[in-house]
Amino acid sequence: MSSNKAKACYTYEAALEAAVKMENDGFRSYLEAMRKLKNKQARLVLKDAALDELEHKHALERALVEGTIEGEHAMERPVPTMNLDYVLHQKELSPDADARQALAFAIHLEKHAIDFYQKMMQGCEGAPMAKLFEKLLNDETRHLQELEDMYERHFMAEN
Repeated sequence: MSSNKAKACYTYEAALEAAVKMENDGFRSYLEAMRKLKNKQARLVLKDAALDELEHKHALERALVEGTIEGEHAMERPVPTMNLDYVLHQKELSPDADARQALAFAIHLEKHAIDFYQKMMQGCEGAPMAKLFEKLLNDETRHLQELEDMYERHFMAEN
């Protein structure tokens, strides 16, 4: 049944509702993790990521009201990423997690959003909705690249 669901294309409104739910789930994951972390820098990493999710959610909700993504803010092309989620194995955070672990957690959550939008885009291939999901996917790749760049700057050996 889930394979049929992945291949289904949504109406514009249903697609936006699904995206709002996914963004809200990401926001809630960040919020829950922030509440249990003791390390201030780790909380700050997640705070910035949570605020990005909130911005996405609000843009999608505005699109439900206005009938279009505001100013077509989403990007036209995907941004290449390093795929650090395959190297970093931080999927849950303990209260003692540091900023590196929080960043790895955020990278995994962004990768989840990318996977979601890729599946939605593929399910709507050839339909007008595919373009919306492509733009949302491209915007998520930008967020993932920003997180990976931060990880590289602060935590990779050559730096």
